[in-house]
Amino acid sequence: MMAPTTDNAGPTGDPGSARASLEALRAEIAKAVVGQDPAVTGLVVALLCRGHVLLEGVPGVAKTLLVRALASALELDTKRVQFTPDLMPSDVTGSLVYDTRVAEFSFQPGPVFTNLLLADEINRTPPKTQSSLLEAMEERQVTVDGTPRPLPDPFLVVATQNPVEYEGTYPLPEAQLDRFLLKLTIPLPSRRDEIDVLTRHAEGFNPRDLHAAGVRPVAGPAHLEAARAAVAKTTVSPEITAYVVDICRATRESPSLTLGVSPRGATALLAASRAWAWLTGRDYVIPDDVKALALPTLRHRVQLRAEAEMEGVTPDSVINAVLAHVPVPR
Repeated sequence: MMAPTTDNAGPTGDPGSARASLEALRAEIAKAVVGQDPAVTGLVVALLCRGHVLLEGVPGVAKTLLVRALASALELDTKRVQFTPDLMPSDVTGSLVYDTRVAEFSFQPGPVFTNLLLADEINRTPPKTQSSLLEAMEERQVTVDGTPRPLPDPFLVVATQNPVEYEGTYPLPEAQLDRFLLKLTIPLPSRRDEIDVLTRHAEGFNPRDLHAAGVRPVAGPAHLEAARAAVAKTTVSPEITAYVVDICRATRESPSLTLGVSPRGATALLAASRAWAWLTGRDYVIPDDVKALALPTLRHRVQLRAEAEMEGVTPDSVINAVLAHVPVPR
């Protein structure tokens, strides 16, 4: 992998330079994707936390383009897998292939051996194939024929799903949903943004040619590693830790939920809050950092009661109610 070509001042290992490089991602990705700053920030937070992201949005809101633009701006390798009902686990992880030239089996790596794996429409494939990603997401390795094979670093799974189509889909089980650090919703663009999108296309924008669109690398793996080291040093006070725990415990007591946030979810919220604090220029976490990341970190880790769902209650509304009632540390 080539070294990143960036104009940011300072050495690559300097936290200030790393922050400036990651902040430049928004402007770079905006050359290809219009009006998705929150999603870009969420993907950067996931990279800093070594987490994975579930993107939910209707077709045609640039979910795939967003991931490709992020990979180009970070100079990372990316691969895309279209999940279908007939996709096999080996189509994702790779398999042993007999080589007649040497009369032995050799391992042919699958698309999971990349930095950014786009798992497109993950809920369209059966649970057996969905589960092929579990080891990769949790252990960052793939075991084939008893041999563990490490995945590249950084490694991020960005899975997409369509919230409005249910025919022929296999909803992700709670155990797999819990493996995603964040669930980001990609909304339809505003009228102004949609006009901007159409204007770009009328002027010749080609979403398959990001180089022609002007997307250039502004950061690389070394910047990301320096940023991760700085995030690990971000201070978390005992009061903030207790605040995160109280939020998660309150979801378990909500009458609208059959399943609240697990301790893994609490750990994820704390990690995401630290990354967000560092990105905003602080070396300590405040309650507003926790509030800012609560929805994307927790919305996919709770399960609504059927009667609450029929009344129009949503995971976001439950979490917002919890945030409004849990005392904020001062």
